[in-house]
Amino acid sequence: MDIRRITDDYAVSPQISPDDIPEIMAAGFRSIMCNRPDGEDYGQPEFDAVAEAARAEGIEVRCVPIVSGMVTPQAAQDFAAALEDMPKPMLAYCRSGTRCTMLWSIASYGRLSGDEIVSAARDAGYDMSGLVRQLERG
Repeated sequence: MDIRRITDDYAVSPQISPDDIPEIMAAGFRSIMCNRPDGEDYGQPEFDAVAEAARAEGIEVRCVPIVSGMVTPQAAQDFAAALEDMPKPMLAYCRSGTRCTMLWSIASYGRLSGDEIVSAARDAGYDMSGLVRQLERG
């Protein structure tokens, strides 16, 4: 698994499978958020299979599917609500982790400075500088 910490309470990962749940649990995650629609790629595990395995281990799960490159205002609001409501630490996953990092950046903007967002994302291997510039322009 390629788990990348953005903050102490939030990490991202590429696609996970039900077989990854014991490792996720051992790493101390209390919730998992899927930001990937089922069927995006051939052979990707369906959310329901991941959710069933996670729930069996007492991990809370939620799916806020976002089509890559198409973050709507409603999707951003749904993500922010899940981020606020779900137990921490949380692991969010998508195809590569970029979408989850982008959503976190949008949800965190205003609570964190643009520089703090860019730095946290960069430390995890993601470049959110262009997104932050867009957010700063309003």
